[in-house]
Amino acid sequence: MPSATDPPAWVRGLPAVGRCLVMGVVNVTPDSFSDGGTHFDVDKAIAHGRGLAADGADIVDVGGESTRPGAGRIDEAEELRRVVPVVRALAADGVTVSVDTMRSGVAATAVGAGARMVNDVSGGRADPALVSFVAEARVPYVLMHWRGHSDVMQERAVYTDVVTEVRDELARQLDDVTGRGVSFDQVVLDPGIGFAKRHPHNWSLLARLAALAALGRPLLVGSSRKGFLGALLAGDDGSPRPAPGRDDATVALTALAAAAGVWGVRVHDVAASADAVRVAARMAVERPAGAPAGVPRHDRIALRGLRVRGHHGVFTTERETGQTFVVDVVLDVDTGPAAAADDLALTVDYGELADRLVAVVGGEPADLLETVAQRLADVCLATRGVWAVEVTLHKPEAPLGHTFDDVAVSIVRKREQMTDREGRRA
Repeated sequence: MPSATDPPAWVRGLPAVGRCLVMGVVNVTPDSFSDGGTHFDVDKAIAHGRGLAADGADIVDVGGESTRPGAGRIDEAEELRRVVPVVRALAADGVTVSVDTMRSGVAATAVGAGARMVNDVSGGRADPALVSFVAEARVPYVLMHWRGHSDVMQERAVYTDVVTEVRDELARQLDDVTGRGVSFDQVVLDPGIGFAKRHPHNWSLLARLAALAALGRPLLVGSSRKGFLGALLAGDDGSPRPAPGRDDATVALTALAAAAGVWGVRVHDVAASADAVRVAARMAVERPAGAPAGVPRHDRIALRGLRVRGHHGVFTTERETGQTFVVDVVLDVDTGPAAAADDLALTVDYGELADRLVAVVGGEPADLLETVAQRLADVCLATRGVWAVEVTLHKPEAPLGHTFDDVAVSIVRKREQMTDREGRRA
């Protein structure tokens, strides 16, 4: 079993480079929409994967089954024949390899051959045994939003509010796989750009990645060469630009996604996107503390189980005798500057923060947990570098008259929300 000091499961075995990762694509298929089967031959696929690594790919994603709209499925034996030799050769070279598959048997064999990550476009829906394998193997797992296989998915691209619906469906998929043993920290989420999405849906999702990041897991964005870019760049006659001519537009999206704070981008032209993420990372260094570009950086500091005597509640006895409250806070911060300088002044002094939280809970009484939780959030957001916080305030001794484990209120607040409230009060 992993110890509490192990790094998070989704990082273990993967590059830790302090910026958006670049995942290069190797399609060992005869009918890929992006390259038309150029790398269907195993030797050519291996050479291509080596080239992507040389061009700057942090991860090389190897897949043997086309997932383009309308594509049919191949059998497992054929998928294994295509994928495993490529995975084994690249892994032997020291390349960090991900296997793009919906099958548990292919995933297990590929991981045995050296793959360090499983990229499942079905998000655990196509083969439940794949989820069990990922849970047991504890490999990082990309879970994509999915509404069905390639031959039917575009029929299901019907939404009232695509961002809200994709977020909620991803949340259900995430709950499903974690309920079946996959660690929350193993999962990277993929909104499934181009999968059961019409062109406007893709743009809406890319523009509102922060709503998906609110699920608390890193995001992988795969928009490379996809049809919505071809439509945007269509010629005067309305003909979509062919896939190889969409690379510049892909690089633009890479830069925007990296600046927004996504964990990774999945691309075909690695060299240009590798440059783009480095530019975005350099720009991020100059960003003022507490001013995120759009999506949480996923650096967090947590303080949990802070027990304080307080006098909050609607009953007279609660105000007079008091009771124990328990505080949990999770702070969204950028820990990079402090880590680089090894300087406490550049991060949160959690001892000082704990003192201020204790003062709030032990201070002025309030009727509602919600009120106290808001006061705690305001204290956290007033701390240098903290731009968002989740506060959970527990009241385990609440006078309910029934047997229970806990009563708690959880709130999430961002710095701009605090500013808005202050402006309204003024």
